[in-house]
Amino acid sequence: MAMIKAIIFDMDGTLVDSIPFHKDAWLLFLKKHGIILAPEEFQAQNHGNIDEMIRRFFGQNLEENKVKELGQEKERTYRAMYKSHIKEIQGLTDLLNEMNNQHIIAALATMGDTPNIDFVLGEINIKSYFSSITGGHEIVRGKPDSEIFNLALTKLNLKTTDCIVIEDSLGGVISALNAGIRVVGITTSHSHEELKANGCFYTISNFEELDLNQINNL
Repeated sequence: MAMIKAIIFDMDGTLVDSIPFHKDAWLLFLKKHGIILAPEEFQAQNHGNIDEMIRRFFGQNLEENKVKELGQEKERTYRAMYKSHIKEIQGLTDLLNEMNNQHIIAALATMGDTPNIDFVLGEINIKSYFSSITGGHEIVRGKPDSEIFNLALTKLNLKTTDCIVIEDSLGGVISALNAGIRVVGITTSHSHEELKANGCFYTISNFEELDLNQINNL
């Protein structure tokens, strides 16, 4: 196995354990608009980018400007809820520094949009580590479609074998595998067993467990 040249990180649930806050923000936002869902009902529909999800809940014929307006309202709700709780997944900054030392590029591929990307990377002060950032606002088809990772690879100008992806969600894992990239799973959303069963070649519960030398030999 050749030395990896880049690690492409997901953001929500990977850099930070934000998924529970996103879910709570969605439920609160939807309730405000008269859409009452049980958590499990919401979870069954929780996939795709923000525009896809707004249309799913409010109707496919919604005007584009209304889709954007509602989407940003939901994301403001999330940021307000999460701001006082946000922290990096254990070991993240140490890993990013080690990647720097080994000349491994850090890239981001997230369904989040620019305000959420700026919020997360800014609050935990890691934006300077990322040489390439790809957000959900740049694509048409959300995860599990491979579009976001295909675009991330294009920006990096690297081959699939030069990179690995780190993901927490099964949709994200499938998206990366569909793009032909090997995936390390992190267990914020799913167990080691679930992640391995869905194609991850290696799993971690935090970044202190990610051994770059071992990854290169797998």
